[in-house]
Amino acid sequence: MTIRRSLRGLLGAALAMTAAGAPAQETDPALIARGEYLTRAADCLACHITEGGKPYAGGLPVKMPFGTLYSTNITPDKETGIGNWSDDEFVEAMQQGVGPDGKHYYPAFPYTSYTLMPREDILAIKAYLFSLEPVAQPNRENDIGFPFNQRWGIALWNLLFLDDERFEPDAGQSEQWNRGAYLVEGPGHCGECHTPRHLLQARSGSRALGGATIQGWAAWNITGDEQSGIGNWPDEALASYLATGVAPGYGVAGGPMAEVVNHSLRHLTAEDIQAMVVYLKSVPGQPADVRRPENKALANEPPADSRHPLGQKLFADACASCHQWDGSGRQSDYASLRGLRTLNDPQGLNLVQVILNGDALHGPSGHHLMPAFSRHFNDREVSALSNFMLAHFGSQPGDLTPEAIAERRLQAR
Repeated sequence: MTIRRSLRGLLGAALAMTAAGAPAQETDPALIARGEYLTRAADCLACHITEGGKPYAGGLPVKMPFGTLYSTNITPDKETGIGNWSDDEFVEAMQQGVGPDGKHYYPAFPYTSYTLMPREDILAIKAYLFSLEPVAQPNRENDIGFPFNQRWGIALWNLLFLDDERFEPDAGQSEQWNRGAYLVEGPGHCGECHTPRHLLQARSGSRALGGATIQGWAAWNITGDEQSGIGNWPDEALASYLATGVAPGYGVAGGPMAEVVNHSLRHLTAEDIQAMVVYLKSVPGQPADVRRPENKALANEPPADSRHPLGQKLFADACASCHQWDGSGRQSDYASLRGLRTLNDPQGLNLVQVILNGDALHGPSGHHLMPAFSRHFNDREVSALSNFMLAHFGSQPGDLTPEAIAERRLQAR
């Protein structure tokens, strides 16, 4: 009887295997659906796709202070992807940053946040990824010089900076707060971009979510500070920003944050978005250099006098038709410029990025595109336009030079 049962079990397991070799649990529709939701919450697609490339096939360059990393293929292809990975190997990669070959991943892969995720959530993600069509795309070699290409050093880094602990709910907080804390700190890994890093590239725990610069973009302060954070944002404004990428008078997502909205946040439930709002609004405030601009009573017409006449002319020719002179935006809140920290940053980090490279947001009302002007405006024109916009819409005028714009063009290559 025991032998017969064992044979039936082995036969059942064999029949449950798919052509791609996926275990039976990975063909469960409910598990796959849950894994898809968690994969979006973890924003995996944003890093594991290139422009015009296939989803999850990797190849995206990630510029770091020590070189360029390339994201890997995480489709179930057995030769170039993760098709041969066991459950334990996948969990170890997500929680400890170690691959099946024993090599340590660079913490640009946010396993330092994913480590908070329990095994069952991680295996749900694996089930979804294994349900996808395999893509045969070899992984690119990282472009990193000595000594940073010595991965054994990451093992020491992990001993210093990886907690390797799962999320534990705070009994003193509500279920909603705990759900938000899990999403923000775990799969959402918000701190990976919004927390500054020290010399050894670990996050500064004392300045968690206080804002940072990443790949030439400002990831704003998202603590409860009322001047430079989100402390004075109404709950509905913050919820709208997370779910749609826009909160009129407070923020419009751009660059990497627009990608987070496009690939991740807009797919979350209203309940999860609200949970994130509750948690973020509870984070102790930390001051930062860039604040929301002071309210200005701007007329919807060109200013009579400007310190930046060339910039004003360029704004009139290329920008005013969409954004309007008072920054209210024509027909769409996505074109609104009022109240944006982007327009109150003397360095103009995000402003220059958007002018040069354009931007795109996928919202409930459709696809919203900001065209790139990198080929149309020279360095003198970009600096003039940026300085005009900072002076006109912000309260901390910038003094960007053509030389600074030229340097940023080079850094973006």
